[in-house]
Amino acid sequence: MSKKITIAIDGFSSTGKSTIAKLLAKKYNYVYVDTGAMYRAVTLFAKQNGFVDKDSLKKEALIQCLDKVTLSFCFNDELGFAEMFLNDKNVENEIRTLEVSQLVSKVAAISEVRKKLVAEQQNMGRDGGVVMDGRDIGTVVFPDADLKLFMAASADKRATRRYKELIDKGDKVSFEDILFNVQERDRIDSTRKDSPLVKADDAIEFDNSDMTIEEQFERICSLVDQKLAKS
Repeated sequence: MSKKITIAIDGFSSTGKSTIAKLLAKKYNYVYVDTGAMYRAVTLFAKQNGFVDKDSLKKEALIQCLDKVTLSFCFNDELGFAEMFLNDKNVENEIRTLEVSQLVSKVAAISEVRKKLVAEQQNMGRDGGVVMDGRDIGTVVFPDADLKLFMAASADKRATRRYKELIDKGDKVSFEDILFNVQERDRIDSTRKDSPLVKADDAIEFDNSDMTIEEQFERICSLVDQKLAKS
C-alpha cells in the first residue's frame, strides 16, 4: 500500500487553490488545510481589536496579543469541508468579506504572525496525507512536499471569479474594487520580506485562466496518482 503524500498548492489570490485542494482532499481522503483562512482569521482578530484598518497597522500591539489567538478547523458534514474557528467561534463567513481581503496581506506580512502560523501548519501536516494551500507552502511550510503546484491566472480572470462569488453571496461590491484588491494583494504578497510569494523551483505551474475546474482537477489527479504509484 502506498504511503500518504504531502501536497502543497501555492499561487496568487483567487486562482481556485482552495477549490482544487478541497476536491483532492475528498478524493484521496486527505486532510485539507486552508492556510489562507488562518491568516484571514488573524486579520479578523486584528480588525476586531482595532489593530488594523485600511489606513493603519498597529503591528507591535498585534504581536503582543498573538498568544490570545487560538485557531482551529471543524469539519462541517453538511458543507463537506472544515470551517475556520477563531477562539472557538465559527468565523468562516466573516473572514471571506472584501473588507478582510483588503487587510489580510498587511497582517500576513508580519514575521511574528507567519512564524506562529507556519509552526501550526507544519504540526497539522507532519504525518502526511495532507493537502495544504497558501502562498509559501512549497517554499517554507513544506519545502520537501511530495507534490508542489503553483496556480496562476490573469488578474482580470481572478477578479471576475471573485466578483461573481461575492455577488452570489449577496455582497454589494464593485468589480473595480475587486480588481484593485487582487492587484494590490499580488504586489504585497510578492514583495514582502518574509516568505514572499514565489514559485518553488520544483513546483508545477498551472495557469488556469482558460481552464475549467474539471480540467484542472483531472490533470492534477493524474499527477497525484503518478506520485502515489512511486511512493
